[in-house]
Amino acid sequence: MTESEYTRLADDTLRKLEHAIESANGDFDYEFSAGGILEIEFADDSVIVVNKQAAAQEIWVAAKSGGFHFRWDGSVWRDTRSNEELFAALSRFATQQSGAPVNLQ
Repeated sequence: MTESEYTRLADDTLRKLEHAIESANGDFDYEFSAGGILEIEFADDSVIVVNKQAAAQEIWVAAKSGGFHFRWDGSVWRDTRSNEELFAALSRFATQQSGAPVNLQ
């Protein structure tokens, strides 16, 4: 995949995540920072950080449960270890950190 293809896919994914967060009911907020970094902040002050890693052509996620790398498989972003889809993983992480069900899909 070219750098511009990666950038387009990753930016589209972060926009979709932003819309999913805005649509989800939960006790959390989010903020975009420069360079394609999205931080989801929870009531207990924990954070999930989602950011683009252009050199690796991945999306990286840092959550209480650990660090995760997601690579485009041609149709969705998948965890390089578990093969879990990005939005399913983020829903699970957000549910764990908020203490209530969160659906970001």
